[in-house]
Amino acid sequence: QVQLVESGGGLVQTGGSLRLSCAASGRTLRNYNMAWFRQAPGKERDFVAAIGWTISRIYYADSVKGRFTISRDNAKNTVYLQMNSLKPEDTAVYYCAADSAQIGRDRRQYPYWGQGTQVTGSS
Repeated sequence: QVQLVESGGGLVQTGGSLRLSCAASGRTLRNYNMAWFRQAPGKERDFVAAIGWTISRIYYADSVKGRFTISRDNAKNTVYLQMNSLKPEDTAVYYCAADSAQIGRDRRQYPYWGQGTQVTGSS
């Protein structure tokens, strides 16, 4: 069983930056595809970014392309989401997810999830 714990969320002014971390325990993340999703109140949990276990396949939602960067450090068993140029519309709970079988944008494919961390972009 894989356990994921997100951290690094907070309140940031428009244009500011945050780096979210997702630390794994139970199993190494070496062979897992990893993704970040976010969910605003009353809305569906939407795809943000994903990185394959080969680290050769990376995908971003159009809304964050050029501003957010997903990365992983397998030696530390950690996945990161660097968020720059934050906007009020980035406000959401951000979730880390893992899948051993495939990489994708559909939240329903991911069997392992963290508890989420709140990110608030103030104007």
